[in-house]
Amino acid sequence: MSDICPTVLPQEIACAEVNAPPCGIVVFGASGDLVRRKLLSSVFELLRRGLLNENFYLVGCSRSSFSDEQYRTDVGDCIRESLGDVPSDLLRRFTDKVYYIVGDYEQESFYKSIAAKISQLDGEHNVEGGRIFYLAVPPLLYGTIVEGLDKAGLSCPGKPGCERIRVVVEKPFGRDLKSADDLNQTIHRHFGERQIYRIDHYLGKETVQNILMFRFANTIFEPVWNRNFIDHVQITIAESVGVEHRGGYYDNAGALRDMFQNHMLGMLALVAMEPPPSFEADHVRDEKVKLLRCIRPLTSQGVNSDFVRGQYTAGRIDGQKVCGYRHEPKVDAVSTTETYVAARLFVDNWRWQDVPFYLRTGKRLARKDTEIAITFKKIPHSMFVSAGLPDLPANTLVMHIQPEEGISLSFQAKRPGSKVCIGTLRMKFSYAEVFGGEPPDAYQRLLLDCMLGDQTLFTRQDDVKISWSLLEPVLKMWEDKSSMPYEYRAGSESFLQADRLIESDGRKWRPLSEI
Repeated sequence: MSDICPTVLPQEIACAEVNAPPCGIVVFGASGDLVRRKLLSSVFELLRRGLLNENFYLVGCSRSSFSDEQYRTDVGDCIRESLGDVPSDLLRRFTDKVYYIVGDYEQESFYKSIAAKISQLDGEHNVEGGRIFYLAVPPLLYGTIVEGLDKAGLSCPGKPGCERIRVVVEKPFGRDLKSADDLNQTIHRHFGERQIYRIDHYLGKETVQNILMFRFANTIFEPVWNRNFIDHVQITIAESVGVEHRGGYYDNAGALRDMFQNHMLGMLALVAMEPPPSFEADHVRDEKVKLLRCIRPLTSQGVNSDFVRGQYTAGRIDGQKVCGYRHEPKVDAVSTTETYVAARLFVDNWRWQDVPFYLRTGKRLARKDTEIAITFKKIPHSMFVSAGLPDLPANTLVMHIQPEEGISLSFQAKRPGSKVCIGTLRMKFSYAEVFGGEPPDAYQRLLLDCMLGDQTLFTRQDDVKISWSLLEPVLKMWEDKSSMPYEYRAGSESFLQADRLIESDGRKWRPLSEI
């Protein structure tokens, strides 16, 4: 397959970014991995890009013991570790506005200390009432923290002027329908829906955002974006890593809760939804919810035929031996938790009726790759049979999400040479090659949107409820501990039962090596 590289026209139709207003950021779980690897460097990058208002502060809150100066040193180390060398004067400007409070999430005195510190810093940094509470903690602590904030007078639910006081929660939002409903009720007692920002970092990735631009800013794709022209859609999230240091969490979650309920269904909704009337947050989210409501409900028979789960065993990744899932730290030695899920879903509406959506996600696979591949129907008749070409490959449009973000389109064209010489060409667009460097981290986009009050890329309450409702039959069937996941060797691309899911329809998974 030959690649055709794109060029970018010099004029830009629209390229606008809005700077954040003054804002204070209060981070719970401040000594945790997410904050150290992602959040601190993302806030710093917003400052470096000129998008973070100079009137800001960041307060880290956790059980670990730090003074302000110790935490500032640690923050600087984390940023340098994530971003490499950064200007020392800029880093000092950032860390000078970083503070720390140690305490126990269960103690009322902890929240009183936070309230006193916020009152002081609001005046010193003139943030004009803008405030974000970022809950980078396990979901079981969400209720405890929002209730603590409420008792300290920090939640401001549904009152005039409260819109700029926001709470950010990470996925997974609950572990099933009931727990998600309970969690929503708890948070809604202290924050209104327009104050709640449920993060799915996949929706902050440039290529995922580009789905909307690609579909709805061009006329050439939308006429063929339907069951008349599309044969099937594949959505893949493949990881080469195992559970790493998250064994305790992961063994209570599994791939269905960790990746499928949020990331995969979110990407499916963007690919398949109807055009919203505008780019306003609720218009976009309305169409996402409508699409999720159209996914064909699952029965016990449907779970058995349309879902496959697997669990990795010992194998090799990049030539190195790795252990099986049950030998990972903090994982039950007889665990039935799935590390791989493959599924076949259908969307029952006029646009997509009977077009299969194949979704798969797994750990310890051959490569780290995430993509959305739209395979179009083959031509109805080949006029090149006499030249030995009775069956030409289908056109495929692929949105590459990681590790390299970009878009590619494969099609058939004549090659130089004999009279009939046809080959597959691929037009490939890479963000790094065309624009230079890597696109901004997803958390930069999401943090900036949160400061701006833009909920477009955040998950709404009804979205959460529908996605859990859809997966309830799967969760209930897989709770049976006598039923074991299929095994697959670490470092493999797939396994027999996952292959049968798609091959029974006369199709094949795209090789990870092609992503």
